[in-house]
Amino acid sequence: MKVSFERIIPDEKSSFRTLHNNSPISEFKWEYHYHPEIELVCIVSGNGTRHVGYHKSNYTNGDLVLIGSNIPHSGFGLNSTDPHEEIVLQFREEILQFPQQEIEARSIKNLLELSKYGIQFHHKIKKLMLPKLKLMLESEGYKRYLLLLEILFELSKCKDYDLLNKEIMPYTIISKNKTRLENIFTYVEHNYDKEINIEDVAKIANLTLPAFCNFFKKATQITFTEFVNRYRINKACLMMAQDMSISECSYSCGFNNVTYFNRMFKKYTEKTPSEFIKNYSHNKVSVDLKVENEVKLKASF
Repeated sequence: MKVSFERIIPDEKSSFRTLHNNSPISEFKWEYHYHPEIELVCIVSGNGTRHVGYHKSNYTNGDLVLIGSNIPHSGFGLNSTDPHEEIVLQFREEILQFPQQEIEARSIKNLLELSKYGIQFHHKIKKLMLPKLKLMLESEGYKRYLLLLEILFELSKCKDYDLLNKEIMPYTIISKNKTRLENIFTYVEHNYDKEINIEDVAKIANLTLPAFCNFFKKATQITFTEFVNRYRINKACLMMAQDMSISECSYSCGFNNVTYFNRMFKKYTEKTPSEFIKNYSHNKVSVDLKVENEVKLKASF
């Protein structure tokens, strides 16, 4: 998993950028990245993985997420299947300057503050906003800008949303430790289906075991063991969605004990594997990799 800085160039004769992606997902690189621009992502339809800051979970039947400035995130085509269609708006906060006495604009400022945690709007909000987002693709000049303000204002008044993170992830955590984190993430990606020795990972990070544990907890807000378990359960969810059996998913994701796998699955998804399969078959599932009690305040890569 690479962590990169992305340079955003506004559209010609515009102060912000609008993207409409509906090409095969194989043509895109869904990298973990960050940029100063605030980003509104609307997945028109389809399934995939949302990965914003410390948070990682699956979405179904589309998505609508607002991501704050410099918050690391992956492209929403991650782990998705064709057809995948999305509309993305990328803009800097500086283009939204309002007079201090403009009371109506305060709600937008509050929305942008909340976006630093990642805001996932409920499906009915996505449905309401979709016509305006599609109109954005056809608009030009000041009409595009006014549409952006209208979209943000309507979202700022909405109460049907969830914050994806309980803490803001500073992009400096990623940028200062980019290579070390990339090496750790890549190792887990390549070895999640096998037994992972934390001492081997510490050596890859060029740290002693105690130093590695402290570094990883500080950078991600969770322990390395919890990160690996969450990563494996996320993979298991995707495998189950492809009709693999519970036992096949368990062993394919590095769990050597189905009972332990079932316990971890319940812990992070609040569903048993059987409940997940049943709900997914009826397109009702939306999996957030949650954990118990105080740890619920932390989200994962």
